[in-house]
Amino acid sequence: MVTDENAIQADASLPEKVPFWLDPQKRAIVYQIGVLCMFGLLAYYLISNTLINLEKQAIATGFSFLNKESSFEIGETVIPYSAASTYGRALVVGALNTLKVSFIGIVITLILGTILGVSRLSSNWLVSKIAAIYIEVMQDIPILLQLFFWYAIFYESLPSPRQALNPVHGLFFCNRGVIFAVPETHPAHQYILLALVIGCIGVYFFRRWAKKRQDATGQALPVFRISIGTIICLPLITWLVFGAPIKMDVPELTGFNFKGGMTLSPEFIALLLGLVLYTAAFVAEVVRAGIQSVSKGQREAAMSIALKPTQVLNLVILPQALRVILPPLTSQMLNLTKNSSLAVAIGFPDFVSVANTTINQTGQSIEGVALIMAVYLIFSLSTSAFMNWYNKKVKLVER
Repeated sequence: MVTDENAIQADASLPEKVPFWLDPQKRAIVYQIGVLCMFGLLAYYLISNTLINLEKQAIATGFSFLNKESSFEIGETVIPYSAASTYGRALVVGALNTLKVSFIGIVITLILGTILGVSRLSSNWLVSKIAAIYIEVMQDIPILLQLFFWYAIFYESLPSPRQALNPVHGLFFCNRGVIFAVPETHPAHQYILLALVIGCIGVYFFRRWAKKRQDATGQALPVFRISIGTIICLPLITWLVFGAPIKMDVPELTGFNFKGGMTLSPEFIALLLGLVLYTAAFVAEVVRAGIQSVSKGQREAAMSIALKPTQVLNLVILPQALRVILPPLTSQMLNLTKNSSLAVAIGFPDFVSVANTTINQTGQSIEGVALIMAVYLIFSLSTSAFMNWYNKKVKLVER
C-alpha cells in the first residue's frame, strides 16, 4: 500500500506532457518557421520572376557596368572627375556631394535650431514671438517648395556675372552662385590643418583632466578660455612659423564667368538653405521641449547660488535636457540626410541625381535603386550609431 502511494506521488510530481499545439513556446517557434518560409518563398518568386523578365528583354544584370566609362559630366565634384571616368567614380562623387551637404547642413542646423529653441523661451517678448513665427512658417511650408523658392532667388533676382553684386573686395553674388576669394595654395596650409587637429585632440584630453581635477579638489579651471586659446593659437603659431602667407586667390571676371577663388553654386546654396531652415524649425521645438522638461526647481536652485543666466543654461538646464533632446534630435538629423535626395529637383548632383543618370544610360535600374537604398541606409545607420554612442556618453547616471 505504501508503495502505491509513493508511486502516485511520484507520478504527480512529474510535469504533465502537453501536446505541442497547446504549448505557447512551441507554437511560437512553429509560427516563426512558417513566417520565415513564407518570406523565403516570396523572395524566391520575386527574384526568379525578375531574372526571367530581364532575360526575356536581354537586359544584363550585375554591377559590371560600374567599370565602364560614364560619358557624362558632373558640375560639382569633391574629387577629380571627368566624362572619361567610370560609373563607379561618378557614383562616389555623388555620394560625397550628398555627404558634404548633409554634414554642413547638420552642423548649421544644430546651431540655428538651438538658438531658436532657446529664443522661443526667452523672457523678451519680441525675441520669443519672432522665433515662434519663424518656427510656424517654416514647419508649414513643404521643403520642396522652399528649395524651389531659394533656387528661383538666384536665377530670377540676382544679375548675370557681368553685373554681379560686389559688396566687398573679392566677394561676388550673381546667378552663377556666390564667388569669393580663398587663400592661395601653400605648403603651410596642411600643417595649419594638422595643428588644428592636434589642438582639438589636446583640448579634449585637457577637458577630461580638468573635470577629474574639479571632481577631486573642487577647483574649477577656465576650461573654455584655455580651449579657445589652444585651438586658435596652435594654427596661428604654425602660420607665423611658415612666414605668415597671406596671398589670396581673388576671383576675376574673365569672359562670361569668373575665374579663380571658390564658387558655391546656386543649386548647392538653395539645397543647403532649404534643408537648414526647414529642419532647424523642428530642431528648435525639440530643444524647447527638452528645456521645458527640466523642473523649475533646478533653475531656482541654480540661481540661488548666484549663477548667471548663461551659466544656469549651460551648466544646469542643457545637460539635463539632453537626455530628452537627443532621441528626437537624431530623427531630425536623419530626416535632413534623407531630404537631401530632393536635390534632384533643382539639379544639384547628389547621389540620387547621379544614380538616375547612370540608370538612364545603362538600363541597370534594379542595381541603381539598390545602390541608392544601400548608400542612404549606410548614412542613416552611421548617424544613428554616432548619436546613440553620444547619448550613452552624456546620459545621467543614477546613484
